[in-house]
Amino acid sequence: MKSWTATVRVENTFNKTFSQDPESKVLFNYLKKNFPGANYFSAYEASFSGFSAHRELNELGIKNIVVNPADIPTTDKERKQKDDPRDSRKIAEQLAASKLVGIYIPGIEAEGDRAMLRFRRTLTKEIARNKNRVKSFLYYHGKIIPEQFADKKYWSKRFTKWLQEFELLSESSRVTLTELVEVVEFLRKKQYKILKKIKEQSQTKNYKKNNELLISIPGIGLITAMSFLTEVEDIARFSNLDKFCSFVGLIPTTNSSGEHEAVGNITKRQNKILRSLIVESSWMAIRNDPVLILAYGKHVKRMKPTKAIIRVAKKMLSRIRYVLREQKLYEYAVVK
Repeated sequence: MKSWTATVRVENTFNKTFSQDPESKVLFNYLKKNFPGANYFSAYEASFSGFSAHRELNELGIKNIVVNPADIPTTDKERKQKDDPRDSRKIAEQLAASKLVGIYIPGIEAEGDRAMLRFRRTLTKEIARNKNRVKSFLYYHGKIIPEQFADKKYWSKRFTKWLQEFELLSESSRVTLTELVEVVEFLRKKQYKILKKIKEQSQTKNYKKNNELLISIPGIGLITAMSFLTEVEDIARFSNLDKFCSFVGLIPTTNSSGEHEAVGNITKRQNKILRSLIVESSWMAIRNDPVLILAYGKHVKRMKPTKAIIRVAKKMLSRIRYVLREQKLYEYAVVK
């Protein structure tokens, strides 16, 4: 970020809006010089810049919170026409009126562990994207993938060998395909390296017990367990299941008007990583867990499979919350 746009508000009066270098110390020195002895409060929108500024501001004595951009009242025009000074003044106004609620700030270690899980997810997407590029290249050049490889999702060593050895009409085409394949292999090695680190991390004292609790739940494996542990960090911050479901993004949208309340599809507000993982885990769980098999079968009779699996996902979240709060392994229920 090249600069910060800051707004100073003294009680109920706007004082000044200005741009400065993106350094907490610069802002603190300005406030200390111009408003000595005052109590300092600040807020900024959660973004790609993370939480380092938040920690620095609080260490300097500025009571800062980080807010979800969706929680700041905004008009349609303001959403479509971004203006930093205007947005800065709006945050200052809402903060002065005590209308802003800060999001949860993870610990430094948890944030670092979370970054590792997220990087693995990025690598997985990049591998899939580059595999599709290889397949598109083959189709463009009229090459049909042999039957023994065509129906397999796993990119085997035999398939890689075939890609590297079959003939193409030009040397340049061969060079291009070789480079595409090497990109995939490079990314896969990186992914394996990160996975090894995640496995090691799961056995440390910070995660070992809770990781074992989560993987005792049908449908949940290492990546899902560690993703929940690093994204959530402390399950106790959710006082009930509804708040946990809301954080993940498994609650419906509502529209109230007078005595009527319309309930729509699940909200777009979500933790994209956790919602995707819990839905994926739910599809796996309904293959093995008797209770969830029955629950899914009941729901799918009156709604689409994609909606029925969301009901199952909520049950999965309930199990996650239970085993973490009670520190007990999950036990299969007996269905008679």
